[in-house]
Amino acid sequence: MPVHYELRERVALITLERRDRRNAVNKEAADRLREAWQHFDSDGGADVAVFSGADGVFSAGADLKDFDLVDHPDGFLGFTRMVVSKPTIAAVEGYCVAGGLEMALWCDLRVAGDGSVFGCFERRFGVPLVDGGTQRLPRLIGTSRALDMILTGRPVDADEAHQIGLADRVVPAGSALTAAVEIASAIASFPQETVRSDRMALLEGLGRPIVEGLEIERRYGLGVLKVATEGAARFAGGAGRRGVDL
Repeated sequence: MPVHYELRERVALITLERRDRRNAVNKEAADRLREAWQHFDSDGGADVAVFSGADGVFSAGADLKDFDLVDHPDGFLGFTRMVVSKPTIAAVEGYCVAGGLEMALWCDLRVAGDGSVFGCFERRFGVPLVDGGTQRLPRLIGTSRALDMILTGRPVDADEAHQIGLADRVVPAGSALTAAVEIASAIASFPQETVRSDRMALLEGLGRPIVEGLEIERRYGLGVLKVATEGAARFAGGAGRRGVDL
């Protein structure tokens, strides 16, 4: 199978495994990725997902040798037009280019191993960005920097990716998955109702006028007041004081 799904406590590990093709995605892999993310979204045992590629490579994007991808409603690469209800983290090692970059951009956070490379490498072959790259990249790093990457197709190393906001964390080479799982486990330890409502409020408010965004925030906040009340009671009882874990 080109995609492996594993549950490690409350963290789902979704791994792209096409080792002989640098984890490039063909139609079969796209279909399996879609199924994996659908499964994660409905998996009551999973609170956060970590997405990675096998053998030290995140993904080279669409498999240009097969080139059999179709315009599925959820995206050519299987899932890039989906919206899941829980946090996602990309653990990036090696090449994260072309459609691989677009898949990493789909995730909420990106943890990059030192030595990893990002880039719109499809530029040199005349392949368009059709899995969210033209929309998500400028939202993360700004219009000018996004145009630089998209128009030139140049490689961006991990340090630059961190400087421009493309990578959230840079860790020693080979440790991105471990670091991403640690972050995911920390997120999973929090009350999930508010983790998810705050995340969705942010995502739905992107690009909207501040008045609309505040209304979205209010609506989501009102939906989880019971959880907030319970948390306040725990704090009043002495839990979590001075930064001590709950």
